[in-house]
Amino acid sequence: MHLKNFFPVFLWVLVILVLTGLPGNYFPHITSFWDWLSPDKLIHLLMFAVLVFLFMIANSKQYNYRNKRYYYIIGSLFISIFLGALTEILQKFVFIGRHANIYDFYANTLGCFLGIILFFIVQKKIIKKIKS
Repeated sequence: MHLKNFFPVFLWVLVILVLTGLPGNYFPHITSFWDWLSPDKLIHLLMFAVLVFLFMIANSKQYNYRNKRYYYIIGSLFISIFLGALTEILQKFVFIGRHANIYDFYANTLGCFLGIILFFIVQKKIIKKIKS
């Protein structure tokens, strides 16, 4: 296993932990389901989309065999969703001035799936460019 392929992933996880650990007294509190479309939720969605995208790039470099493809998709997805849940748990019990929110977790999870879709869109465009 080449850890250098995962350096961007580790760096982005650090960014996520720092951003989710910042005191959030100035962030609006979500009170209803429809409020999840706020900029805060879009930031959560984008942070985790980038995380999974970076995971997929690192794993595709690591495991370029077609039969391993589903392993790294599932691995990237589960690790990222776990990290999304962990950030909410840390916000609840560790980070000062932060509060856990189930809608943040939903946005994190949706972002994970978006990252996989984004990876395959970019990969398809790259392959198409190479073939032409």
